[in-house]
Amino acid sequence: MLDKTKQYWFIGIKGTGMASLALIMHDLGFNVAGSDIDMETFTQKPLEDKGIVIKSFNRDNITPAQVIVKGNAFKEENPEVAAALEMKVPMHSYPDTVEEIIQQYTSIGISGAHGKTSTTALLSHVLTEAAPTSYLIGDGEGRGVKDSRFFVYEADEYRRHFLAYHPDYQIMTNIDFDHPDYFKDINDTQSAFQSAADQTKKALFVWGDDPRLQKIETKIPKYTYGFKDSDDFQAYNVKKSTDGTSFSVKAHGKEIGEFKTHLFGDHNIMNSLAVIGVALTEEVPMEDIQKGLLTYGGAKRRFSEKDFGDITVIDDYAHHPTEMKATIQAAKQKFPDKKLVVVFQPHTYSRTKEFASEFIEILRGVDKAYITPIFGSAREKSGDISSEDLTSQIPGSEVIDIANIADLTKNRNSVVVFMGAGDIEKYEDAFEKLI
Repeated sequence: MLDKTKQYWFIGIKGTGMASLALIMHDLGFNVAGSDIDMETFTQKPLEDKGIVIKSFNRDNITPAQVIVKGNAFKEENPEVAAALEMKVPMHSYPDTVEEIIQQYTSIGISGAHGKTSTTALLSHVLTEAAPTSYLIGDGEGRGVKDSRFFVYEADEYRRHFLAYHPDYQIMTNIDFDHPDYFKDINDTQSAFQSAADQTKKALFVWGDDPRLQKIETKIPKYTYGFKDSDDFQAYNVKKSTDGTSFSVKAHGKEIGEFKTHLFGDHNIMNSLAVIGVALTEEVPMEDIQKGLLTYGGAKRRFSEKDFGDITVIDDYAHHPTEMKATIQAAKQKFPDKKLVVVFQPHTYSRTKEFASEFIEILRGVDKAYITPIFGSAREKSGDISSEDLTSQIPGSEVIDIANIADLTKNRNSVVVFMGAGDIEKYEDAFEKLI
């Protein structure tokens, strides 16, 4: 049981999920503080704005009076984890703490290889129009609202972390092979999603065009969303422009109305349909759903835009081929008259090797491609593939690093899309200082 008389000490508080959870628990009246690396992160300011103390890792931070919430990445080598084990301080994982909170509300989990953050943020925004809603988004955002009706959260499949959760509803955006450092193959990934579906209580919402999602078996209702007549929630009469997208919707074969959004690309129509499906199932008023979709401004690091004269910079988390295709489609819809330049940071050596041919094919389809050095991780310091292996097969492409970032400035009247899940912001910041 959660205890408001204790201090909850977050080991790794600046991680995107951990920061979100810390903000939620603070909002709900818990005493929250924590530690992390000294480097500044985009999740840091919201924590500091709430008055949440952040310290450097130090075993002296740990006391017997605390409850520890441990980030998934931290093992016994971390001095605070080691100290907590020695002192027998109660220690909970991030997923287990989330599960304890969400069980107090009507909970909706969003899982999938791609689109989790965008869909979680959109659903949170729409439901907030209708009722008190708490949410935990994988971009570092979190909000706890007293007496919430809904709790919306992002459910990450990596290392099967989402199996800690037992939501009322679950949206599954897709099943795709990712995290080759953990999952053995696509069948292993599929089995994890089947287990997550088994733990969902009321209904499952799945993308109707994903053959792997069609194989998911459930004892609860399983609703599909998509463009087909056979989908339970169907988008039709789609109209795309440089200002966004509008579409009509049928729910279970019945026409229910038109919806508009300032988002771009087919993937955002799918995300919107999933949100509409959950909201209608929970009898959220139609006008609240329409208003929420129209007023939604986007999630952090998901097609985030900045303008610099004739250059538009887009920041996006895309690092898997499916995500990259969706982001490029959205950029082409919104900026049809601009040169499309992509700066891609491959994320981990194992993923780069697994999807090398797909990365090459995708980047051949843009006007100019730059590839940064591969971003490693604590679990993967090196590998037998390099960025040069990719650029050698993409005509006109270049490897770019901080030292030659000025090369980007020769691309005028362009939309420059920075894609990656590592520290690609450092390249973006360096470029923005030059334009």
